[in-house]
Amino acid sequence: MTLALMFLTTTEDQFGARSWKGYNWDVLGRLHAAGYISNPVGKAKSVAMTEKGKQLSEELFQKHFSKAGV
Repeated sequence: MTLALMFLTTTEDQFGARSWKGYNWDVLGRLHAAGYISNPVGKAKSVAMTEKGKQLSEELFQKHFSKAGV
């Protein structure tokens, strides 16, 4: 669910997609280990999302939090 919620704060620029990382550190660590986000450790308030993570984030959000997913 965290990856789905990260869709809400994802932005894109010439460097790729980023999302705010105000979530549980253990969860962010597991998302990083699974290859969905870059290493969340650091001073930055956001984390880079891999292409796979960005795509899955949107899919999960649509499935669980939109009327179209019902």
